[in-house]
Amino acid sequence: MRFFEDTEIGSRQILGAHHFTREEIIGFAQKFDPQPFHVDDEAARRSLFGALCASGWHTAAMWMRCFVDHQMQAMAQAKAAGQTPATFGPSPGFKNLHWLKPVYAGDTITYATEVKDKQVSKSRPKWGLLTAYNTGTNQHGDLVIDFESVVFLERRSV
Repeated sequence: MRFFEDTEIGSRQILGAHHFTREEIIGFAQKFDPQPFHVDDEAARRSLFGALCASGWHTAAMWMRCFVDHQMQAMAQAKAAGQTPATFGPSPGFKNLHWLKPVYAGDTITYATEVKDKQVSKSRPKWGLLTAYNTGTNQHGDLVIDFESVVFLERRSV
């Protein structure tokens, strides 16, 4: 895990991928977004989507899962190499979330993040703020989700 000072604008990381199954799509939607085109095959066929598709929130939640898994793996690798990993802090938010294409049962989405900007926090000088452009792309190369996020990242020096 790189510290704020070591993070370069333009650096891009593949966070991981997730395969969306029919059962998972329905299970998530039943709990969190029970619209007919997420929970019922026939209703989905009659909808604008034409088939059962994942909730956009499900698609976004899987980005977060891949992000956290990626960070935990990087932290473990740094510790195994005898390095002190940087700590990610909380996120003050995101903006410009777009669900660009439906995610259907059987789709595999690959998630990525790219650093777009960085600045030292004025109120918390031990931390920097990273702005990132985040994406999810299906197996056909189609962008299905994108958004901008900001996250606190520990600085090595103050």
